[in-house]
Amino acid sequence: MIRHIVLVRFQSTVSAAVIDDLFAELHRIEGKLPGLLSITSGRSESPERIERGYLHGFVADFADWAALEAYQLHPDHKRFGARLVAQAEGGLDGILVFDLPVQTQGYPQ
Repeated sequence: MIRHIVLVRFQSTVSAAVIDDLFAELHRIEGKLPGLLSITSGRSESPERIERGYLHGFVADFADWAALEAYQLHPDHKRFGARLVAQAEGGLDGILVFDLPVQTQGYPQ
């Protein structure tokens, strides 16, 4: 399984309603792509408070690298990604992406 982790530092002018709408758009891709296992999104609630401005993010789990690639090429992802970059502080500089291969029972290896 591949865990696709995305952290976002939104511009200070971006409202909670816009962030909610962005994440709702992201979740609409669920069920459209084989190999997309789940998406979880939201605001950090870390008691450590060391997010360094990356207060929002999402995790998408994929069966394998091919499923992640299909997601990245999907027009819904491209549309969402463009909106996300437009709202992030400094554009792409306000987004961190980390893809982690995970060996987990219950998911295809």
